[in-house]
Parts: sequence; structure tokens; C-alpha cells
Amino acid sequence: MSQDQEPIDEESTEQIVAKLREAFKDEAQELLAELEAALLELEEVPGDEEHIGRVFRVMHTIKGSGGACEFTEVSAFTHEIENFFDLVRKGKIAVTKEIIDLTLRARDQIKEMFDAYYCGRTIVPGTAVDILAQFKKLTPASLTAKSAAPARSKQQQAESATAPAPGQQMTYRIQFRPGPEVLAEGTDPLDLLHELSNLGSCKIVAHTDTIPYLEDFNPDLCYTSWDVILTTTQGINAIQDIFIFVKESSDIKIAIVDEDGNTEHDEAAYKKLGEILLERGDIGHADLQMALKSKKKVGEVLVETGIVTGDQVESALAEQEQVREMRERRHTSEAASSIRVSTDKLDGLVDLVGELVTVQARLSQTAATRNDPVLLTIAEEVERLTADMRDRTMSIRMLPIGTTFSRFRRLVRDLAKELGKDVELVTEGAETELDKTVIEKLGDPLVHLIRNSLDHGIESPEVRQAARKPKVGTISLSAVHSGAHVLIEIRDDGAGLDRDAVRAKAVERGLIRDDAELTDKEVLGLVLLPGFSTAKTVTSVSGRGVGLDVVKRAIDSLRGTIEISSDRGKGTMITLRLPLTLAIIDGFLTKIGEENFIFPLSLVEECVELIGNNSSTGNNKHMVTVRGHIVPYVRLREQFSINGTKSAIEQIVIVRIEDKRVGFVVDQIVGGHQTVIKNLGTFYRDVKGLSGATILGDGTVALILDVPKLVQIAETDEISLTSAGGPMTFDN
Repeated sequence: MSQDQEPIDEESTEQIVAKLREAFKDEAQELLAELEAALLELEEVPGDEEHIGRVFRVMHTIKGSGGACEFTEVSAFTHEIENFFDLVRKGKIAVTKEIIDLTLRARDQIKEMFDAYYCGRTIVPGTAVDILAQFKKLTPASLTAKSAAPARSKQQQAESATAPAPGQQMTYRIQFRPGPEVLAEGTDPLDLLHELSNLGSCKIVAHTDTIPYLEDFNPDLCYTSWDVILTTTQGINAIQDIFIFVKESSDIKIAIVDEDGNTEHDEAAYKKLGEILLERGDIGHADLQMALKSKKKVGEVLVETGIVTGDQVESALAEQEQVREMRERRHTSEAASSIRVSTDKLDGLVDLVGELVTVQARLSQTAATRNDPVLLTIAEEVERLTADMRDRTMSIRMLPIGTTFSRFRRLVRDLAKELGKDVELVTEGAETELDKTVIEKLGDPLVHLIRNSLDHGIESPEVRQAARKPKVGTISLSAVHSGAHVLIEIRDDGAGLDRDAVRAKAVERGLIRDDAELTDKEVLGLVLLPGFSTAKTVTSVSGRGVGLDVVKRAIDSLRGTIEISSDRGKGTMITLRLPLTLAIIDGFLTKIGEENFIFPLSLVEECVELIGNNSSTGNNKHMVTVRGHIVPYVRLREQFSINGTKSAIEQIVIVRIEDKRVGFVVDQIVGGHQTVIKNLGTFYRDVKGLSGATILGDGTVALILDVPKLVQIAETDEISLTSAGGPMTFDN
């Protein structure tokens, strides 16, 4: 190779490593999240073997995958911690809170190592060395000199095993040679084999070469032995229990030949026939070398020369086939279960589907205009396929919110420790799905709310006990679907909000007048205003008056709403109402003059005509009677200052926001419309009451209404007009 080629080869190697690391990026974050969750669960049940094994396996995967991507420092660091947890797994070291704290610190250090590459951050020197030194201190002196002990045989490994992790499969080779008197002792070997088959998938091969001729046959004796290849999620103890009454009189050997999660067993292929016979002790090395020199198959040569029996070859082939089938099934299942797609590609697909929806709307409108039956049929078919494609594409973007919930367990644990409080986090509805964009933007608001609950809501253990409350406070985080929205509740059983203190602080800050008449809900809503805080001191946790303001702005940007309810002394509940997706929604198209407006269909309850005899105006309110119920309404023509003559017959679109029904007057109702949400330009971005725009089939633009904001504006205007002292302003 010439010198000119060396830089090219070197660069190519670097590119390969860079690609491996980029592909590993998401997996690394998932593994770290899994490690944190496993450690927090292990802290609750320190002796649980399942959680200990879970921590060990994650460490092993980080070490192996990190090493494959040439994260050598990560691999070396994790290897030492893996060795420590191997001792924990063997019961030589008991899990303590100190160990959990240190391992969480090690997890954070691994994250910093990854971030140093992926995010360009700087690692604090000496931290990794200090952590490993702490692990060494926690290791008993008798275990620190870990010698190069002889490798254990498969039999020894099997005998020391207890049980696989839940769902983890192991394949065992069971050689069952019952004693001749087993039948006379009252045991039927076939019953034992049947019990083995109930443990999982198995192949059974009988060895009949020792059965004598009929004249020498004794029906009271057992001449047959069996080899069983068993794949099961049960541990070796379950297998040994089956043979518990015959183990003294029989020769029973159990060995692990394959297991899930073992990096040595990643390939679907398995040992060759000769290797299996050699491992089982059926042949020697010389026999194998002799058979390999022949042009015939190894099994045929060994049987022809009388070195092994046909039953022995059949048993080895059964083992080979069983392991191969299990590995292929495992690999196929893993490959089919998921596939990683970059976010950019997914966003590009959603954008294309959005364009397709727009073109489909244009096709449907053209077909309706021309009144061509053939074109109408095609348009309906395209509409159906487009809707199906839209739903499927949007479902790909949906992620369970549990991925966000899980990160808060560590937050609650560490913050409660910092504040000197005992707090438990309870989560519900982790399987509830939300658009990935919503989930990505939801993390920070939830962090603020949980920190607020911990700092302001949950009392100290002494105060709680004095109030006859449990010493351990509880923060509940739940999610549930509600139509086209998701409701997320953050509830604590703390002190609750003091309405008088909130109102007094708002008056002090000039946010409201002293004589303003506000409902309890409106008073609690004051805590969402910029700069509002009832904290008397500024701490590292709160008190600067930016937390809930950040939450409100973030939820507003997601076109969601936030509601606060609280009982003094019992706790506070904050409810977030968020749309399932921010990309494509089902809309309800209306017109005012020549302007088009779209309501989110999920909020629309019904539409009625505005008739003079069923509407009235009083106390600065427009009201309409709908089936015996009074519904306030807003004229959108006036709200948006649209010129022109109103329609002779106006329509009212009645929507429901939380527990309120509000009507919006429009000139004309067009009907349902698949709406691709486009962001408004910079010039229109701050217009209140609009959340976006969409393109209709004829190329015109329709504005998407921010219905909750319009209701909020109407309520504010009403308070302003009815206030005795004139207008009252709110900083939103």
C-alpha cells in the first residue's frame, strides 16, 4: 500500500467509527435511562435478584456496545462497576443506600462521558477515578484480590444459576440416565419427561442401544436413557425439582447451552456436530480428527466406525436444531419489534403527508365542482387512503409519556434529599401516547411543576406529623386520554395554596386592585402571572417567580391549557390539557365574509342558527338559549375587526372548554376539514386568538383559531367592563 493511500484508509476508519457512534446515540440514552430506573427500583427492594440482574445486564450492554463504538473510557469505567455488581449478583455484597447513591453517581459520569463526544461538553477530571475508588472501598478485602480462577464448566455454571430474568430464555442440555430399578421404585420416567415438556419448548431423544434381546429382557428394569434439549424461562431449580425423587439413583447432568442476552451467543449459527459430541464426552479429540479427514459427513463416519451410536448423533443434531431455531426466532423477533429512524426523516415524512392532505383537498374540491362521477369516485378513494396514511404516519410519531415520567423519579429522590423531606412519586397512565414533539417540549414544564410541589407543597416530616399526615409525602403524576387531548395531572398531598396570601401578593405587585372581585379559580390562576411568587426567600429551588410563568408560556406554545385547584391543608392539583399532535388535526371550517377560520373539531359540540328571539344581551354579555340552557357567545367579526355586512342568517359554533360552553358567531359553516397546521409568520405570531394557519384546496389560506385563548380574552374583557373602577389589565 502506498503512502498516498494511508490517510484515505485512516479517514475511512474514523468515518466508520463516527457512524457507529451516531447510530449508538439514542441507544446510549435509553440504556442510561434504563439503568437509572433499575437502580431506583432496586433501592426500594434492595435484595431483589431481578433488579440486581437488570442493573448488571444494562452495565454489561453499555460496556459491550460502548467498546464496539470505541468509547474505550466508558467501556473500561463500566467494566469495573460491572465487576462490582457481579459480586452483588452472587450475594457477596449486600445492596445499601450508599451503593445506590454511588452507582447513580457513576451513571451520571457515564452520561458525561457520552456528552463529551455528542454535545462537546467538558468532563470534570478525576471524577471517574474517585468513583472507582469509592467502589473499591465498598468491596470487602477478601474479594478485592480477584484472581484468575479457573473457568467454570457449563455444568458448574448451570448448578450455580438460580433463575433467568423474567422473560429471559435459556436452553439447557439435560442428560437423564435413570437407574435400572427406577420402575420398581414407583417412578415412570415418561412422567418426568412430560413435566419437562411443560416447562417450555423441548426436543427429546431416547437412547435405546442398551435394550437387550427379548430373551434377556426384564420388564421390571429400565434400559432406556434420554437426552432433552429444553428452552425455558424457568431456572435450573425448576428442572432439578422434577428429578428430586430420582436424583440419588440416576445420573443427571444439566448444562446451559444458550441464553438470551449473552453476547457470545449473538449469532444464529451454533456449534458443529463434532463440537457438540466432543463437548458432551461422546467422542475424543482423536476420534473427531479422524472423522474430519474423511470426505463423508462427520456423523456418518462416527456411526459407521462404531464410535458413537445413531441415537447420540440424533441427540446432537436435535440440540443443534433447537438452539438454531430459538436464535433465529429471537433475532427475527428483535428485528421485527422496532426499527430506528432519525427524527429528521420522520419529520420529513410528516411534512410530505401534510402536503398530500392539501393536494387531496384540492382534488376533492375540483371533483365536487365538475360533478364528474368518475372523478368523484377517485377523489373519495384518494381521500380515504390519505386519511389512513395520515393516521398511520401520525401514530409513528406517538410515544408513551412514560419515557418522560420515568426521568422524574430521580429528580424527586435527589430534590427531596436536598430539602430534607420524605417524598414518594406515584405515576399512572405511563402508556398514554403523545406526539413526540409535545413530549419533547413537555419535560421542562413538568420539572418546574414537580419542583414547585416539592418545595412549596410538601411539608417537612415534622410538620406533616404534627398535622396528622403520613410522614412520607406523595406526588402523583398521571396521564389519560380525553378525546383529541391528553390530560396530565400533577397532584400533591401537601399544604395547598393559601388564597388570601396569593391575593395579597397580587395586590402588592399591582396585578389586581384591592377591590377586584375574583372567583377562587381566578385567584389561583394569578400564580401563573410573570414574576409572581409567594416564597419569602430565594433558594436554589425556587423563589424567583419564574417557574410557573415558564410553565404557562410553554403550555400556551403547545396550544394547551393549565388549570389549578387546591384545598388548604390537603394539597394542590395542576391539570394540563394538551393536544395529541401539533402537525395535522381534524378541523371545522367556517367563513366570516371572505375570511376562512378553522375550529379544532375536537372542541366543537354543536352548531345552531342565531335567531333574534333566542338571543339577548345584558351585563355586557351576548347570550343565546340552546335547548333551555343559556350559552354566552362571542362575535368573531367584532373580535377580529372584520369589515363588511354580516350574513342574514348567522351561525353559532358552540365549543366546550373544560367545564364551560361558549358560542362563536360566524357567517357560514363549511364543514369538516383535514387541517395541516402551518406556523404563522413573524408579523402575525403575536396575534392573540390564532394558533396557526392552513392552506385550503383552492389555495386560499384559513386561520386556525386558538379557542381557549379566545375564551380567556372574552372573560378578561368581561371582567374589565364590569369592574367598578374601570378596566383591569392582566399581563399574559
